[in-house]
Amino acid sequence: EQKILIGTSVPMLKILQLISKVAKTDANILITGENGSGKEVIAREIHRHSLRSNEVMVSVDAGAIPETLFESELFGHERGAFTGAVADRQGRFELADNGTIFLDEIGETSENFQAKMLRVLQSGEIEKVGSTKAYKVDVRVVAATNKNLSELVKKKMFREDLFYRLNVINIELPPLRERKEDIKVL
Repeated sequence: EQKILIGTSVPMLKILQLISKVAKTDANILITGENGSGKEVIAREIHRHSLRSNEVMVSVDAGAIPETLFESELFGHERGAFTGAVADRQGRFELADNGTIFLDEIGETSENFQAKMLRVLQSGEIEKVGSTKAYKVDVRVVAATNKNLSELVKKKMFREDLFYRLNVINIELPPLRERKEDIKVL
């Protein structure tokens, strides 16, 4: 079996051990760490060891989606919902149904985005742009950020209820400079 995650340092071995314990659950996971520390690699490793590993993993850079497009990107839209919507379109949540969705840079998202995400996490339903019908989705959420979300919650810049929904299990990924023994292996 091919390994995606490489590291022999004590922190990485602890993270691998944690992944092996939590991957088989459906709990939401929040991965924290600096840019370039390998958060998406950790997310892929979680998916690879999960009960959803035969399904798709969809990655979304949540901070890069323009506010005007995020609903259509994440939840899809129906034909005619807006100018240019010439066909029905599946959103990322629908594409990830029965699999995993990786929401990178969740700390960069707007209040509106956070409210919509909370609704999806609470109900397991999405509503396509231009539709009044709710669609059920079964998606495991793995989110990541380089921000200190606890601090953002205190400053009222990140929804506390969404933080607790995402942070069911937290994996803190140390930067490479704190696990120098991994450099040779990498």
